[in-house]
Amino acid sequence: MKSTFSKYVDMKRENISYGWSKAKRMKICYLFLLPYALLFCTFFILPILTSIYYSFTYYNILEPAKFIGFQNYVNLFLQDEVFLTAVKNTLVIAVITGPIGYILSFLFAWFINELPKWLRTLAVVVFYAPSIAGNAFYIFSIIFRGDAYGYLNSILLQFGLIDAPILWLTDPNYMLKVIIIVILWMSMGTGFLSFVAGLQGVDRSMYEAGYVDGIRNRWQELYYITLPSMKPMLLFGAVMSITSAFNVCDVPRALAGYPSTDYAARTIVTHLFDYGFSRFEMGYASAIATTLFLLMILCNKAIQSMLRRIGT
Repeated sequence: MKSTFSKYVDMKRENISYGWSKAKRMKICYLFLLPYALLFCTFFILPILTSIYYSFTYYNILEPAKFIGFQNYVNLFLQDEVFLTAVKNTLVIAVITGPIGYILSFLFAWFINELPKWLRTLAVVVFYAPSIAGNAFYIFSIIFRGDAYGYLNSILLQFGLIDAPILWLTDPNYMLKVIIIVILWMSMGTGFLSFVAGLQGVDRSMYEAGYVDGIRNRWQELYYITLPSMKPMLLFGAVMSITSAFNVCDVPRALAGYPSTDYAARTIVTHLFDYGFSRFEMGYASAIATTLFLLMILCNKAIQSMLRRIGT
């Protein structure tokens, strides 16, 4: 009689043989996928692996990379106080703007889906426009200007709510709050469009069958029919929400300055930008990028596991 290990080895060999024969039958399909696979490996996989390698080196572009082990990570977590501030700010922004932006994107898409076709198209353009508005930072810099000519300060002074203008974009007590508001305003991006498309793709006959099976209101309809029917769009929206929440850089730099007062608006990506493109310490910047990459993967896995439970 064969031992358990021998049976396991035989089973693995059979699986490999079956997989190889199946790959041979589908070789034409793989040829069609080859151009994308080459581009994906060249511009995504290879840069990630290169960044991980350089995170274990001292590399300043001008000199050859010198392997230093985990020294960059030791300095990052034990000596770099600004990085810890950046992590705290990034997590605050991600915890607030990620879930709220994700939920708002879905709710607005759900409400818009009930409108007539011509009005729905107009509403999608109106809600999606802020995420691609090129002058958004300029508009908000005027609204939150730190003197009496700023729109918000002017209104508050006019109604007697404040005695002196508030330095919204230079006072550490207000900077992060303003940035979170701006990010929420710009959160209707690609995830919002995927929700609109997913809602349009739900089979209407499923709602009729649901009413026969005992669904009595729109919230039950949403939980038991709509959400399970668009899980791929929900997962895609979650990935985009996580990416945008942890990738905050342009908004703090444009509104709060670079660097911001007391690093109150510092994020992981702005810290990465500082060391990578201002100081040219690419090894240290690669360690920051690798840390951010792992953090995003962990959050992505956690959210995907929660979404898979919907409707089960």
